[in-house]
Amino acid sequence: MDSIYIAVIGILTGIFVFGLKTGIGCGFSNIKKQNIIILAGVYFLISLIIGTSMDYIDMSYLQSITDMGMMLHVLVALLLIGAGIYTRKKWFCGHDVSKHSFLAISLPCPVCLTALFISCTMLASSLDWSGLSIGVLTGFVFFVSIIVSSLTFKRMGKTPETLGSVMMFLGIFYVLGAMIAPAYMEVKQMDLAPIAAGEFEIGPYLLFFVLILGGFILNHIKTKKFEEG
Repeated sequence: MDSIYIAVIGILTGIFVFGLKTGIGCGFSNIKKQNIIILAGVYFLISLIIGTSMDYIDMSYLQSITDMGMMLHVLVALLLIGAGIYTRKKWFCGHDVSKHSFLAISLPCPVCLTALFISCTMLASSLDWSGLSIGVLTGFVFFVSIIVSSLTFKRMGKTPETLGSVMMFLGIFYVLGAMIAPAYMEVKQMDLAPIAAGEFEIGPYLLFFVLILGGFILNHIKTKKFEEG
């Protein structure tokens, strides 16, 4: 029983980390707090839809979606890099386009939706809950993650330049992920059976978080040196 709880905590932590991606876009852009709540509500609704519909979806289709997801992964990466360059360029020219460009990082993308679907499936297998209950749980975690991270990033007082830098960094990270994931899938096939604590790997999620944090630190150091110089 303890191992199941540990596994559930690991999965929910992964969902929380994915919510940080949306929080980054909201927190470093100049959108209003009301819009942040609306976007968090959209993710909550999406979680409910995925949770209630996963009982009616044939799991055999997941592999084909995953295969196609690699191409989508690259497209999302190129979109993030392009949006990041555009945001920084416009900011240096005296124009703030973050109210629109943040959507490239904050709106639901195929990569996040696939990860959310897999997380809901693993939670359902571990907890033996109804799809609606799983949807409410994951939606709540996503909602809290987006709200908390958005408000935290806003308090840093960063400019849209930071948003552009983060989008470019995540885009490069996505490209690397698209290169590494196929090799990983060949080594270890996806198993959606009930999982124990040692079977769920939180490592990729933690690596994702560490890379984001490292990007913030490097950008802060670069900005400080630029201001001093």
